[in-house]
Amino acid sequence: MAHNLRNRRWYRYLSHFCRISFALAFIVSGFFKAIDPWGTILVVKNYLVAYDITLPEWVVIAFSIWLCGAELMMGCMLFFKVRIRMASVFAVLSMTFFTILTFLSATFIPVEDCGCFGELWKLTPWQSFAKNLILLPMAICFWYRYRPDRIFAFSKLEFFLMCFFFASSMSVGIYCYYHLPFIDLLPYKVGTNIVEEMDKARVKESSEQVMLVYRNTRTGKLREFSLEDKAWHNENRWEWVETRVESDNDGVEPMILEFYISNNEGDKTSELLATPGKLYMICVMDFERVTDKIRERFTAVERHAECNGGTVIYLTPEHLPASTPVPLYNIDAKTVKTMLRADYGLVELENGTIVNKYNYRDIPY
Repeated sequence: MAHNLRNRRWYRYLSHFCRISFALAFIVSGFFKAIDPWGTILVVKNYLVAYDITLPEWVVIAFSIWLCGAELMMGCMLFFKVRIRMASVFAVLSMTFFTILTFLSATFIPVEDCGCFGELWKLTPWQSFAKNLILLPMAICFWYRYRPDRIFAFSKLEFFLMCFFFASSMSVGIYCYYHLPFIDLLPYKVGTNIVEEMDKARVKESSEQVMLVYRNTRTGKLREFSLEDKAWHNENRWEWVETRVESDNDGVEPMILEFYISNNEGDKTSELLATPGKLYMICVMDFERVTDKIRERFTAVERHAECNGGTVIYLTPEHLPASTPVPLYNIDAKTVKTMLRADYGLVELENGTIVNKYNYRDIPY
C-alpha cells in the first residue's frame, strides 16, 4: 500500500511541490544568514545564554558559520535533486529539532529572535513555530517519497555537486565573517543619513512605545529600558535581546535611535554627527586584542585623514580612561555590531551620511 502511494501521480506532484517549496525557503533563509554570520552568532549566543550553556568563542563562531552554510547547502541539494534521500533525512531531523526549539522559545524558555531569515524578515517566536509546523510536514512528505532510495549511492555528478554546494555555501559565510555582508539590511547601511533617520524615528516614536529589552549577564533576568534610560550602555552587565515597538505599523527602524556616542564629558552624538567634512570612526571592541596588523591599518587611516582634512575618532564599548592621546568615545557594543559587522573596522561619515564601511582587513588607505 505504501508502495502504491509513492507511485500515485497526485502524491508525486505533492512531493515535488513540497520539495521545491522547502528548498526555496532554505535557500533564501540560508543565504541571508550566510551573508551575515555575525547576526547568526548573536542569535546563537542568545540561545546559549537562555539554556545556560557556555562554549568557547571560536566554537560559537564555527558552529554559526556551519549552520548557515549547511542550510543553504541542503536547500540547493533538494532543489537540484542531488541525493534527495540523504538531504531529506537531514531535512526531517533539522525541522523536528527546530520545531521543538521554537516551541520552547515561544513558551518555557523565551528567546525573542530565532534569526530564521537573518535580517531579511524578523519573526516572533510563535511565528517561527508556525512556520516550522508548515515546513516539517513538507519535509516528511518528500522524505517518504524517496525513502526506498539508497542514502550514500552517489553518482560522480552528484558527488561533485554536493562538494560544490558545500564549498560555495561555507565560503559565503567565511568571507562575510572576515569582511562585511554582501547585502546590508541593517539600519546603518551605506547611504544612510543618521541625523535624518533619527529625526524620522523620533517622529514615529512620539506615537509609539519603543522599548529596549536587555538581559542581565549575571542573573539572566530580562529588563526593559526606555530609549532615554542609558543604563543599558554597561556592556559588562547588560546584553541586548531585542528592540520592541508597541505598534502594528511598519516604519523607520527604531534601532537607529540607539546611536549614542559619549565620553567623560557626556553626550557627544549631535556634535560629532555635525562634524564638517569626513568623519572617520574607527571601531574597536577590545583594545587588548588589537594586533600590530590592525594597528597599522588604523594608523594608515589617521595619516589619510590628516592629509585630506578629515577627523578621526575611536569608538569603543570599553571603559574610557581619564585622558587619551587620541579622541576616544564610548558607544554601545550592540550599536557597533549593528553598524559594522566586525570587531575592528572603519565607518566613514560625511555630513552625517554613511559613505563607506570597512572591515579592518579591507581598509584601502
